[in-house]
Amino acid sequence: MSHAEDQMLIQRIQQGDRASLNALVRKYELRAYQFAFRLTRNQDDASDIVADAFVRVNHALPNFKGNSAFTTWLYRIITNVFLDHRKRDRNRMNLSLDTSSSGEDGDIERQIEDPDDTPHEQAEKSERERAFETAVSNLSEYQRVMIVMFHAEMLSYEEIAEALDLPLGTVKSRLNRARINLRDELRKYKELF
Repeated sequence: MSHAEDQMLIQRIQQGDRASLNALVRKYELRAYQFAFRLTRNQDDASDIVADAFVRVNHALPNFKGNSAFTTWLYRIITNVFLDHRKRDRNRMNLSLDTSSSGEDGDIERQIEDPDDTPHEQAEKSERERAFETAVSNLSEYQRVMIVMFHAEMLSYEEIAEALDLPLGTVKSRLNRARINLRDELRKYKELF
């Protein structure tokens, strides 16, 4: 679908057509998930971010003016949700894995689900991908967003500027700084690159 078709769906949604909302969500849910996953590197977190983002989209669509492409607006919402989740996670209390909880039947040991990939998935990944992902994850949230938007999502400087509500020059300088920091992070793995 084109930008014009997105606008048509949005107009229908603004007139109360729920089927058009479902069509718009279906159209962009995979793209939104891929973007969120690139930011978080965690399936559950990416799913939560996308769900929260589409809830925000649903609430904000009645006021959407169409001054920018829907995708640009969606990326901005996903970025904001990602940053909100990161802020919330930093404020969460951490518990030791060694502590147990007391219940009526005595102490209960914590059981933690192993978040690692299956052995088959691990075998498919190359050392270079892991090194690159680690380097990207070591960047600040804003630098990670810049790198993912430009290099993974292939957004232009203008689209990033619009999505993040930043001047074009600021986007260029922040993306340049993010690239420099990424290069510095990748030096740790110079034998792979």
